[in-house]
Amino acid sequence: MRAVRLHEHGDADVLQVDEIDRPDPAADELLIEVASAGVNPVDTYFRDGSYTPVDVPFTPGVDFAGTVVEMGDTVEAFEAGDRVYGTGIGNGGFQGSYAEFATVPTDRVVHLPDGADATEAGAAGVAAVTAWRALIDHADLEPAEYCLIHGGSGGVGHAAVQIGSAVSARVITTAAEEYHDAIADYGAETVLDYGRDDLADAVREAADGGVDAILDHRLDDYLQFDADVAATGARVVGIGENSPDPAFTNDGAARSKDVSYQFMSMFNTPDLRVPLRGAAHLMDTGDLSIDVARSYDLEDAADAQRAVMDDSFLGKLVIEP
Repeated sequence: MRAVRLHEHGDADVLQVDEIDRPDPAADELLIEVASAGVNPVDTYFRDGSYTPVDVPFTPGVDFAGTVVEMGDTVEAFEAGDRVYGTGIGNGGFQGSYAEFATVPTDRVVHLPDGADATEAGAAGVAAVTAWRALIDHADLEPAEYCLIHGGSGGVGHAAVQIGSAVSARVITTAAEEYHDAIADYGAETVLDYGRDDLADAVREAADGGVDAILDHRLDDYLQFDADVAATGARVVGIGENSPDPAFTNDGAARSKDVSYQFMSMFNTPDLRVPLRGAAHLMDTGDLSIDVARSYDLEDAADAQRAVMDDSFLGKLVIEP
């Protein structure tokens, strides 16, 4: 089979396509024929060694969707031919999904309903699980609450807009103007240009004074902003930053409103199958659609990883072996 592998850590040029033996599933694993593999920034961190360096040669790719080919000896919940999707491989502990076939532990894969598109599902894992964990598990988002999602055109952002809309929250989001119409179609009640000078005032106006829940992907830019636009008792969930030293300029804005902050990583999810099943249901009912901006061949994996870090696009990128 063909698989993208790195034989040393470095920039995207270290990725190459190798012809290797098809793996055999362990007792608690599935062998999956990969239909689609999402391309995520985290894939580049394992490639370049920013995260704990992986043993090489190594195949990146955390997200996947495909068809079960073979089951391990102890697997009972899946059969050959089942459509499945999931996330959590390609992270150092397991070889990843940039390949024609991949072995997947059953604790990070679920059945894919007939109504869900396999290409979209291959890109859904990190985005949908992160958004679900942030809004449903941590923020405990409720109907009619105002929810601010920074970066609504991104992978997590556009999934979060739809998950927030699915629970009947009143979603406010930010994005470049070229993406406003598309994000509004995904269920955002208000879409604002993130670069406007009066953004905080615009958010407060849209939220009738303050937002109840906030999903923040750039804490170093918006930690203080979140406190300033929050309603009393608001919940802020932080999923990332560009610089590892976010700080308040006035924490009194948060203290005076009893704002709570939760910082999270998808990789700490107690059971990945729970949010994966939730997202699968929404994909099946049409309430969640992963916008696939571009698709790449295995041979173009380096271009895909460059694009996920450098380009502006709505939604996600995928590799289709």
